[in-house]
Amino acid sequence: MEVRKDNLIIDLTFNFSLEIVKYTEGLEGLRKYNLANQLFRSGTSVGANVHEAQHAESKADFIHKLKISSKEAEETRYGLLICQKSENYPNCERLISQIDSIIKVLSKLFHHQKIIPNRMQTNHRSNQFAFGLISTSAYQHISTSKNASCNKLITIQTTQFQ
Repeated sequence: MEVRKDNLIIDLTFNFSLEIVKYTEGLEGLRKYNLANQLFRSGTSVGANVHEAQHAESKADFIHKLKISSKEAEETRYGLLICQKSENYPNCERLISQIDSIIKVLSKLFHHQKIIPNRMQTNHRSNQFAFGLISTSAYQHISTSKNASCNKLITIQTTQFQ
């Protein structure tokens, strides 16, 4: 399965999944199995559903997968906040910052979902293009806002979408 290298949300969620795997391995080393398991499942599910959306069968399926990703991101954020406020848990500030950025991008994807062409039902390549276009559009909107924490995370080239 080929993924566009310049797709912001794919990059953000994949990198976050790698980081959440490392963090949960650390939790398991501290014998924090329940929270480690929950964070592992919800944290990696964010990226898995975004990735599945790349090959959605319809616009409705695309949106549904993104909504699942958004819910999983919120659940992951909640688990990380528990770790942050609890004693004897490793620092997770960076993960909270990353998941906040992902939540913002997903939120903008819903706001800009009208960009998706209706012909997506049959053409998976145009689906990936539309998803990349929406990710770029969402990122540009977020990066111009005053409280954008994802500005430092990734820079995306938009020339391919013009």
